[in-house]
Amino acid sequence: MLLWHYPDTVEHAFLANLDALPWPNPPGHFAAWTEARTGYPIVDAAMRELARTGRLHNRLRMVTASFLVKDLHCDWRQGERWFASQLLDYDQAANVGNWQWCASTGTDAQPWFRLFNPVSQSERFDPDGTYIRRWLPELAGIPARHIHAPWTLPAGQAARLDYPPPIVDHGRARAATLALYKSCR
Repeated sequence: MLLWHYPDTVEHAFLANLDALPWPNPPGHFAAWTEARTGYPIVDAAMRELARTGRLHNRLRMVTASFLVKDLHCDWRQGERWFASQLLDYDQAANVGNWQWCASTGTDAQPWFRLFNPVSQSERFDPDGTYIRRWLPELAGIPARHIHAPWTLPAGQAARLDYPPPIVDHGRARAATLALYKSCR
């Protein structure tokens, strides 16, 4: 219904004041997200599943979308187009609506000040790291207490991993996101 009545929402934010949000789109961030190299296991596991199967659970769609927009500061339209090219069950109206929800630019959007913490989402929905171990076999031997944040391993162990460190610090990214959205209010 929304896409029918507001077809411009494919390329424009439903909330007009956020259509001109100055997305930083830092170089390399979008590529790291699509290639599952963010250093956040739940995000990377989900992106590998999407690439290999064309499927992704709704919770993981929200976590990865929120991470791209609010941690990596990439324009939601990039993520929407990527999902369009990857999802077997792609539906334009649902995908655009979901991305705008995560970006806090659409109807009944997630409040702009609410950001998913990828580590706490991982701990809550994959407490033992079963999902992560399935899609990121390079982390299979990590103890459960470190699987959600492998950078918390003792320095020597973390350095030996064949897994990237976090591309961003979630706390700093959160602060930058809040400032970005406040600038458009």
